[in-house]
Amino acid sequence: MSDWFAVQNAEDVSSPALLLYPDRIRENIGRMVRVAGGTSRLRPHIKTHKLAEVVRMQLEAGISKFKCATIAEAEMAAGAGAHDILIAYPIVGPNVTRLIELSKLFPATSFLCVADNESAIQSLSKAFSDSGCQLGVLLDLDCGQHRTGVEPGAAAVRLYRLIATSPGLRSCGLHVYDVHIHEPDLSRRTNLCETAFSPVNAFRHDLLSAGLAVPRVVAGGTPTFPFHAKNSAFECSPGTCVLWDFGYASKFSDLDFLVAALVLTRVVSKPGANRLCLDLGHKAVAAENPPPRVQFLNLPGATELSHSEEHLVVETQHAGQFAVGDCLFGVPRHICPTVALHSEATVIRDGRAAERWRILARERRLTV
Repeated sequence: MSDWFAVQNAEDVSSPALLLYPDRIRENIGRMVRVAGGTSRLRPHIKTHKLAEVVRMQLEAGISKFKCATIAEAEMAAGAGAHDILIAYPIVGPNVTRLIELSKLFPATSFLCVADNESAIQSLSKAFSDSGCQLGVLLDLDCGQHRTGVEPGAAAVRLYRLIATSPGLRSCGLHVYDVHIHEPDLSRRTNLCETAFSPVNAFRHDLLSAGLAVPRVVAGGTPTFPFHAKNSAFECSPGTCVLWDFGYASKFSDLDFLVAALVLTRVVSKPGANRLCLDLGHKAVAAENPPPRVQFLNLPGATELSHSEEHLVVETQHAGQFAVGDCLFGVPRHICPTVALHSEATVIRDGRAAERWRILARERRLTV
């Protein structure tokens, strides 16, 4: 329906607000499962939504493994019932102790992390062996993003062997994130992915040939998700597709997911004949990308003129159709950091604002 986003009791929703549509979220989860050919190799990233309610929806769909970026996200997922959680981020400094505390708080949950550095591996080994706990570690491989990870090769083999032989640790495979591959053209994106992962596949074979177990390879994000789903040796970790946004929708026409999260904003001023000022500043919609940062479903074609902490000024020939106080419904360009700007989301059921979900894992610390 063209007005699927409409909220009959919008007057009850303070703005700016993040809106979630659980029926669409559930549909996206189902589509994710279909792309993966089942749930056994799915390890969705929860950094997009940061919500216990969505973790539970994924658990209900049969998904049992999860990926996250922070200790708080891991704690949220464990509290929601997840028992296999990969923190795909280097654990250093006080976070090592926090992860030990988290392991003790949820003894039935298997926590994994990534590492790409000898001293970091040694620190994890000492801390976990001293605590009497054990930590699963994946070697983080760099397949071209040059952010974290080590290039496949002899040095990487030595690090993998170090993980496998270090007390308090167990080697649990490889983590390979290809965030640098965002080519809109499907054939070129496919070729880029094959080129990036050719050394990874060879490295995995070398490890196996050396008698080292490689229980899993956690690969990719949403743009390359369908490619990795065809490799039975890989676990897939899409994230954005559970909520979707116009940044990905406009770039990756081959990916069939529904927008399931919007921002609601109101006209707070009319500073000119063709201008509307909205209460949708940097603090309500992600602003790290160039304009447009939001596309309005009930005001297509609006041009963003200025964006500041609390205000967004747009130009439109339809400004006369809107009064101060009227609502606009927008699709963010980048939904992940947009969610993190909101402490709660308003849940829309059957066209009405029905409840609010706390975005628990936007916090840096929950209890540990």
